[in-house]
Amino acid sequence: MKLDWSHTVLNIKDREKILNFYTNTLGFKITDRGPIVENGPEIIFISQNPDEHHQLAFVLGREDVGAQTSLNHLSFRVETYSELKEVKEKLDSVNHDYLPLCHGNALSFYFSDPEMNGLEIFIDTPWDVEQPQGIPWDPELNEKEALEWVEETFKDEPSFIKREESTKEFVNRK
Repeated sequence: MKLDWSHTVLNIKDREKILNFYTNTLGFKITDRGPIVENGPEIIFISQNPDEHHQLAFVLGREDVGAQTSLNHLSFRVETYSELKEVKEKLDSVNHDYLPLCHGNALSFYFSDPEMNGLEIFIDTPWDVEQPQGIPWDPELNEKEALEWVEETFKDEPSFIKREESTKEFVNRK
């Protein structure tokens, strides 16, 4: 049996803050919404992919936003460095804190939505390296500089290898 990931549903408290963040800052579109059952809590479906009815959904009814949940973070991949920089610009435009972290195999931004659900948006690098790894990187670098920095920073790791040369089973080889 092969399972393909479909979507995530988060319990939320403040519909307006959450929808504003995910639609205006991250560019999702609302695809559907309504009560789960008659007189039940509302569920709101969102997606960026026109082939997916929803990638995320929100159910109103979260009691305490400050309470830690079992969710660590949701992660989204972008295809180009310019898209990753676009995320940075959008987060900067709303004065939203983020942590730029490099794993050797990815350049990432970690941040939280308005209800403290962890998010990551990343781009793959051309390399594979044993995990876990995590070193802050300078998001002001251009793409060439950033990739040169990744290579220089991780090249002495014994497992550092060009992705297409890796024989590991779980390497995204596109």
